[in-house]
Amino acid sequence: MNAQELFNRLKLLDENERIEAKAASDLGKSLYETMCAFANETGLGGGWLLLGVIRKEDASGLTYEVVGVNNPDQLSADLATKAASVFNRPLRFEISTESLQGKPVLVVFIPESFPQDKPIYVKSQGLPRGAFRRIGSTDQRCNEDDLAVLYQNRQYESFDSGFVSDATLEDFSKDAIDDYRASRREANPDAEELRWSDEELLQALGAVRRASNGSWLPTVAGLLLFGKQVALRRCFPMTRVDYIRVPGREWVPDPDRRFDTLELRDPLFRLIRRTQAAILDDLPKAFGLEEGAIQRKDSPIVPRRVIREAVVNALMHRSYRIQAPVQIIRYSNRLEIRNPGFSLKSPEHLGEPGSIQRNPKIAAALYDARFSETKGSGVRVMHEICEQAGLAPPLFKSDRGQDQFMTSLFFHHFLGMEDLAWLSRFKDLHLSDAEARSLIAARELGGIDNHLYRVINKVDTLVASQALKRLRDAGLLVQQGRGPGTWYQPGRKMMEAEISSSKLNSLSSNPSLLSSNPDPLSSNPPLLSSNPSENPLRRNFLNELPGELAARVGALGKRRPPQEVQELIVDLCRQREWRAEDLALLLGRNPETLRQNYLRPLLRDGRISMTNPEKPNDPDQAYHTI
Repeated sequence: MNAQELFNRLKLLDENERIEAKAASDLGKSLYETMCAFANETGLGGGWLLLGVIRKEDASGLTYEVVGVNNPDQLSADLATKAASVFNRPLRFEISTESLQGKPVLVVFIPESFPQDKPIYVKSQGLPRGAFRRIGSTDQRCNEDDLAVLYQNRQYESFDSGFVSDATLEDFSKDAIDDYRASRREANPDAEELRWSDEELLQALGAVRRASNGSWLPTVAGLLLFGKQVALRRCFPMTRVDYIRVPGREWVPDPDRRFDTLELRDPLFRLIRRTQAAILDDLPKAFGLEEGAIQRKDSPIVPRRVIREAVVNALMHRSYRIQAPVQIIRYSNRLEIRNPGFSLKSPEHLGEPGSIQRNPKIAAALYDARFSETKGSGVRVMHEICEQAGLAPPLFKSDRGQDQFMTSLFFHHFLGMEDLAWLSRFKDLHLSDAEARSLIAARELGGIDNHLYRVINKVDTLVASQALKRLRDAGLLVQQGRGPGTWYQPGRKMMEAEISSSKLNSLSSNPSLLSSNPDPLSSNPPLLSSNPSENPLRRNFLNELPGELAARVGALGKRRPPQEVQELIVDLCRQREWRAEDLALLLGRNPETLRQNYLRPLLRDGRISMTNPEKPNDPDQAYHTI
């Protein structure tokens, strides 16, 4: 791509995996980190640097400005010299000087390095600190799991092939080995390993390794696949599955609230079956009567195959370095499966063919027994089955900061009669089918970003970005964050439509509430209920908040010290922008009192600011924490 094409894509997109703009006033570490990340990221194919362009924010949001570079020929020479000496291996790249808005800029393409050359890292920092990966539009410092990915085409010992220090061959369960044989026989009755002895089978699967003294000892994979329960408890005390049932849609910490929890601990083949059974027994059921049948047929609202794939992925790809359980949380509207260990595959490429294995020995055994159907296809299969069933698509979130991966499976059917009735309130906007689906997703999830829009509607990044901005400009969504962290939450129009739908449903189900002489000019409309705790809009606001913050708001009484209320407002405005009227409703205060006693002192002290300071009396004026 040339400079103009790169610049156009930067302006149109909220984030970009393969393009980075930099001022390039000097050759600093940020530039080297990006070059290193482009060279290392497997499957990315490299990336472009646009030097002489900076990112900035103005009243309209995020934008890019061309500032140019001084002496581009000297900068090109310096960059080539540094790239040959800063890294452990010289980086070769393509560089050209072009004109953009009449100013000189440099276009640099860094190709992906050959597998045998990875990892590329900054020599002065060494490994792992000096190696970087390109995750989304950010450069992320590598940890041990990342290095395993970069070393995958070399001889590299994975964590699951390592020894378990205090384990012996006595810790293997004969029943677990027979369980594998039964599964393997069902998948392939002629499999050669079915004729081997248990000792030969364990050796072939990497369940044991020869120690330096010549004896065979269990590996991490071997014990997790075939270990006795007492051995699993002793060697991996936190490696289990916790199935937790939570009332409602949110996790709200409350010492007086007790959740139903089931702890599961077993060798992996049996653990997968038990976990799947626990989920299916508890899920809501849909039923139907097939033509010619005399009995109805119940089936889980989320297809069994989707549950199986999600459970297998969590246990196969989790990090066993981390002593923490897999958590499966069953809310009223969804199922969340959280496993330790972020995705080694960039979230941008989940669902694409190919798989990066964190635990290759475990993955091979599960694949042979057909617990994992096709390598790298689990995410794609879950999407396809949910789409065929008319369900909201599964949501996948990889969090490097928390070192966690989460799969969310929703019980909601897309575009049912209730959804269509709700969407009809926006008919004047002439929404496309894709935009309608994205609004339903935002309503169910509490927000939507570019990645989720692409997953739901199977479009590219540019189309998703333009559609989300259109919904934002129509007042249906409110933009949060900037650049790579941009996401959108339901706007006031969406919330009011949700409240109207809820009220209409209540009236329809209870005709006695319908007045024979309805007054469209009621002096006490639903949004201004005299009891804030019963206000539907306030409940929606509370549902947006993290549990601890929601609890602080819920515990706030009328007579509290002003400083306490101000601190709460600062924390609320740190979450998102708030209008004074919405804050007043949330906190149970009069809007004018809130402005005089709380907002103005905070503005004076510089702790919060207006979103539109040029027009203090703007009816859509909002406040956010500085």
